[in-house]
Amino acid sequence: MKSTEHQEQMEKIVSLCKRRGFFFKGSEIYGGFAGFFDYGPLGIMLKKNVENIWWNMFVESPEDMYGIDAALVMHPQTYQASGHAKNFADPMVEDLKTNKRYRADHILEENGISVVGLTPDQMNQIIVEKGIKSPDGNPLGEVTQFNMMFQTFVGANADSESRTFLRPETAQGIFTNYKNVLDTLHPKLPFGIGQIGKSFRNEIAPRDFLFRVREFSQMEVEYFVDPKDWEKYFEKFQKKVWDFISTVGIDTKKVSELEVADEDRAFYSKRTIDFEFEYPFGKKELYGLAYRTDYDLKGHGEVSKVDLSYFDEETRERFIPHVIEPSFGLERTILAILSSAYSEDEVNGETRVFLKLNKDIAPYQCAVFPLLKNKPDLVAKAKEVYDLLKKKGIRVMFDDNGNIGKRYRRQDEIGTPECITVDFDTLEDNTVTVRDRDTGEQKRVKLEEL
Repeated sequence: MKSTEHQEQMEKIVSLCKRRGFFFKGSEIYGGFAGFFDYGPLGIMLKKNVENIWWNMFVESPEDMYGIDAALVMHPQTYQASGHAKNFADPMVEDLKTNKRYRADHILEENGISVVGLTPDQMNQIIVEKGIKSPDGNPLGEVTQFNMMFQTFVGANADSESRTFLRPETAQGIFTNYKNVLDTLHPKLPFGIGQIGKSFRNEIAPRDFLFRVREFSQMEVEYFVDPKDWEKYFEKFQKKVWDFISTVGIDTKKVSELEVADEDRAFYSKRTIDFEFEYPFGKKELYGLAYRTDYDLKGHGEVSKVDLSYFDEETRERFIPHVIEPSFGLERTILAILSSAYSEDEVNGETRVFLKLNKDIAPYQCAVFPLLKNKPDLVAKAKEVYDLLKKKGIRVMFDDNGNIGKRYRRQDEIGTPECITVDFDTLEDNTVTVRDRDTGEQKRVKLEEL
């Protein structure tokens, strides 16, 4: 597929998301707000479905997992201990004429230069030596490090004493609650803590729709292990990430693993695997699996002066547990699902757009139509079928807007797997027409078998 075709596919996905109520620009009536998106009625349903599957797979089903929901704003010393105050930065460069700011590594990559292992000084040297310009064709300033945390103030005084940050990841809320879980539930190693929640990163240049945004949701697990066992549990979660990928309907053929080199790993990691997805705009990180060692618990223990060690009753040993972290970005997951599901075919000489979402993920599992909206008997029977399915816990939509063909196309676009039509025969024999989204095939089914 050519790059222009990639771009066209991305534009089609973005257009569909807006047109059908999956996502809207943040603060759109004011012209939008870069790096922020709002979930629409269908988007929030898709989001909840993904969250529910992840929560069940990683937190609810395993016997050694516990869930929490930590605060978005944390004590400022949290980020001193975690290293974010010092290390959580991206290389930034400024257009000297327009004063627009860009990620220096993105500028280099767009000029065909690999940024693996490059320091800001080395990036700066390459920009100078090769005379690389900004996207607007202007000279660039010096590469500097830009801390991506959103600053805020707590209390009535906006000064250094009251300054803290919106959390840049959900992980630190887990680490600061590790001792609370240990003291209240007394789990034995290995055990994990998981949560789903918002994180905030002041991206220099948000882009690619949902991929690089400033407010996003993360689904993360911190799994605490005996340091001698870390490799075994790293491999366990490596397999589990693949299970999740296939369960939510991400095209596994478009996913690959990247063993992250020493110089490119996050400051807290001793081993990291990136699961990369072939998005329409290129192969990018989808998920991360990191061996964080005892970096976080050790750091929080030193700064807080609280003992965060674990005492093994069997071996009579006391030590700081090590951590395996599978980390999932929710928006990146949804974008990968939409990219995998987006399909086109031809019906009666016209292009049909449909999302091949599986039933567990699709906002609606089925839709119920009366054949004609101006026939009260058909509408009443269709409402009866709708209520029947809804009481069974099925996500069902009632749709009587437009002719049957238009309703099919609308439901195809939002990924509804099956459409159920109530017609005049239904009133006689209690059967309905069930139409399959992917094949277009229709069959008569008795209501009691529906």
